[in-house]
Amino acid sequence: MDFETVIGLEVHAQLRTRSKLFSPAPVSYGAAPNHSVHPICLALPGVLPVLNRRAVELALRAGLATHCTIHLRSTFARKNYFYPDLPKGYQISQYEEPLATGGWIEIPLAEGDGGPATRRVGLTRIHLEEDAGKSIHDPAQTGRSATHVDLNRAGVPLIEVVSEPDLRSPAEAGAYLRALQSILRSLEVSDADLEMGHFRCDANLSLRPRGESALGTRSELKNLNSFRFVEAALEAEGARQAELLARGESVQQATLAYDPVTRRTRVLRVKENADDYRYFPDPDLIPLVLAESEVERVRAGLPELAEARRERWQARYGLPERDLAVLTADRALADFFEAAAAAHGEARTVANFVLRDLRPALRAGERGIEESALSAEGLAALLRLVDAGALTARSARELLPELVERGGDPAALARARGLEAVSDAAVVEGAVEAVLAEHAEDARRYRAGEPKLLNFLMGQVMRRTGGKADPAAVREALRRRLGAPEG
Repeated sequence: MDFETVIGLEVHAQLRTRSKLFSPAPVSYGAAPNHSVHPICLALPGVLPVLNRRAVELALRAGLATHCTIHLRSTFARKNYFYPDLPKGYQISQYEEPLATGGWIEIPLAEGDGGPATRRVGLTRIHLEEDAGKSIHDPAQTGRSATHVDLNRAGVPLIEVVSEPDLRSPAEAGAYLRALQSILRSLEVSDADLEMGHFRCDANLSLRPRGESALGTRSELKNLNSFRFVEAALEAEGARQAELLARGESVQQATLAYDPVTRRTRVLRVKENADDYRYFPDPDLIPLVLAESEVERVRAGLPELAEARRERWQARYGLPERDLAVLTADRALADFFEAAAAAHGEARTVANFVLRDLRPALRAGERGIEESALSAEGLAALLRLVDAGALTARSARELLPELVERGGDPAALARARGLEAVSDAAVVEGAVEAVLAEHAEDARRYRAGEPKLLNFLMGQVMRRTGGKADPAAVREALRRRLGAPEG
């Protein structure tokens, strides 16, 4: 049976505040265990929570930038469950009355059948909540086979961004997460660092026969902290459910973990439903009531959003719609591109290199452009070398991983690696002559009317020159020696 994949994501993003959501304890990373704590986040008797104003402002920024409806009145609830790293035995979150609902995020779509360049993924809600602590099971950290609890993270402010089940493939899920991470970073709402746990994803996946509208039984993959793992875990879970359904078995709603070694998912526990958490309004917290003027003040402070930037670039640069969609999906990359285009002077040349070469290099290293050592001026300098014929496009691509990793002067690096373009006409002519002698039969077939062999012969010349020869000069020399093909 042909199944359609249905994916919804729940992302927890740590807010960029100096103190926790309901206590003055500092928010820090790397502190000694149980040192960034306060009686409130430790749930000692007699303490009362006090809401962090800055956390509310940051959550508002996220809601406004993702086109949500902001609710001037929202409430906090107690979500009851027991984990050893949850001191109170409940988590303060928002449930029935969240801060924001009904927004959307636009994601770029892969090139395919000429369809649209972007698609909107709906948001169910964005709400505020506090984080739990951290249980450490690793004997290398604990010194023995025991579980230690670190409460530094307990009470850290989070927003949870819940998407509609609008995603249809693991690749789309990855594109959504990258777009959301870029939005939160550009707004300075969250550092959204996956390695530090600032940006964690729970993924819900179900299958249904293609063409049906009813949703299938979903499973949830918890705490995925890498874009690569999210996509791999969703691929594995989709395959597991397809196997079950193909055998006529049913999918059980459950929480699962993904093992990157075996590339398989395994059931952790039968999934809880909302009523298992016994939500009820927190009696220690009054409703959060916002003034319309406060919301408008936050709105006025937002940076230029992706849709407005695309319109401006369309008028200024005239780039294709798909290129604009990809370039503006990541605000840091958009800032980088705009600075590089200004430094180089030709936006289309810069856009082509960023999309074709730079983005794959960044993804291969699991990093964003803000984590790259390559500056916008550095990219412009690299492309100027190609424009001047001092470096071939192939050699520029060879230098790219090192420039991304370490930065530096592209011209000096090209000299140090011996990648300067071969500009001596005699060297090019000599390489052409040698290739035609080695491939005399291919040269004869070209002359006899097989013009596509010119590309093969060009490739042989480029290989002989180590990719350093100017392709245009090679093509001209070959045509001069071979003449026009018959017919």
